Amino acid sequence: MSEVNPLTQAGSEPEERVLEAALRPKHLDEFVGQGRVRRQLSLVLEAAKIRERTADHVLLSGPPGLGKTTLSMIIAAEMNAPLRISSGPAIQHAGDLAAILSSLSEGEVLFLDEIHRMSRPAEEMLYMAMEDFRVDIVVGKGAGATAIPLELPPFTLVGATTRAGLLPGPLRDRFGFTGHLEFYTVDELELVLRRSAMMLDLRVTSAAFTEIASRSRGTPRIANRLLRRVRDWALVHSLEEIDASAASAALDMYEVDARGLDRLDRSVLLALCQKFGGGPVGLSTLAIAVGEEIETVETVAEPYLVREGLMGRTPRGRVAMPGAWEHLGLRMPQDAVFASAQSYESDED
Repeated sequence: MSEVNPLTQAGSEPEERVLEAALRPKHLDEFVGQGRVRRQLSLVLEAAKIRERTADHVLLSGPPGLGKTTLSMIIAAEMNAPLRISSGPAIQHAGDLAAILSSLSEGEVLFLDEIHRMSRPAEEMLYMAMEDFRVDIVVGKGAGATAIPLELPPFTLVGATTRAGLLPGPLRDRFGFTGHLEFYTVDELELVLRRSAMMLDLRVTSAAFTEIASRSRGTPRIANRLLRRVRDWALVHSLEEIDASAASAALDMYEVDARGLDRLDRSVLLALCQKFGGGPVGLSTLAIAVGEEIETVETVAEPYLVREGLMGRTPRGRVAMPGAWEHLGLRMPQDAVFASAQSYESDED
């Protein structure tokens, strides 16, 4: 009986989750990209193992999908330690954090995603836990309240944030190592895709890897997601090998264009150019024009459009850059206002 590849077997409810977990590298030498952070982190972990101590607390910052969660798992694996995963929004009271910390075992790695969204009381408790491996549990209320010190076993905190600027200085300073993750190049994304295709048992040409990588917005998570969608397209069309034309056709069907812009991105640009003559226009007005929430436009579409030089932020609002008109195949009016090479934060929003 032939073996079935669990990565390509369908039918289970959490298939996408299982796929994503299986595609994650397990060790630092398997991790693609982020060479500077990888080398620095390797040194931190190696030194901790030589000293036979827990590793210093680690803060990882950067946009979503670049590997912060994966690196936390790798840290635990490299230190041969268990991993506990939680998130800032889930810790709204000091008692929530105390319950997690008091149940940690010695050397355990605690990963807190979106750590900047943790409540202030829990944040202040974390200061002492990180520095002295101790927390004070308050029993009772009012004048009769008593603080009982609770000793904690040494542990490693790995914090992840997409908005490092929102972290208070006292918390940021307690991390022994801080690494900022950068967007990936097309070549790096091709390496990520090659590894994933091998694990998924897919036959993909080099040109197809390039096609998918160039539409992945510099983000491995998006690259792997697009690869799975291309795989589905090839499966439905009974293709044994995925070439560039197949990859292009599949991604076009999913409305991901040659520069990685999706339906929302193009809707924002079209509204900006056609309805508002290229701007400037306020973010709230722009969001209403495309029928989306303000936060969705600001956090999902805008960062990539600004990074690609298609949209600018000025004190008067958002404006379409010359590249936006060109990408949409529209003629830019002679009186169109567009931002200079330097972007400015909008005072309005």
